[in-house]
Amino acid sequence: MQIISTNNAPAAVGPYSQAIRTANIVFLSGQIPLDPQSGGLVEGDITKQTERVLENLKAVCEAAGGSLEKVTKCTVFLTDLKNFQAMNGVYSRYFSTHKPARSTIGVAALPKDAQVEIEAIMVV
Repeated sequence: MQIISTNNAPAAVGPYSQAIRTANIVFLSGQIPLDPQSGGLVEGDITKQTERVLENLKAVCEAAGGSLEKVTKCTVFLTDLKNFQAMNGVYSRYFSTHKPARSTIGVAALPKDAQVEIEAIMVV
């Protein structure tokens, strides 16, 4: 197993890695909308938070030698499923031609009061 880490995405806020690569599969930990430089939660609505989450995932993908086009599965966690359409609009800009398998789950809360978290699996 290889630990993946990059300064272009927020540092892990607990006892976990940004991603783990085993053979040609990379398991990307869930990203919340933290700014990589300040470590603070991005203020704003679900669209701004989703953009930051996907930029964070993109950075981790690249650090592992891949890209969002290599993602095979995403899991999206939303604290309010009423935000699904707005989140989906941003998500579709990042996955416009390549559409990985995906699950979306409504949850009671996320770390740091984020509105969205996305984890992914990538093949490189």
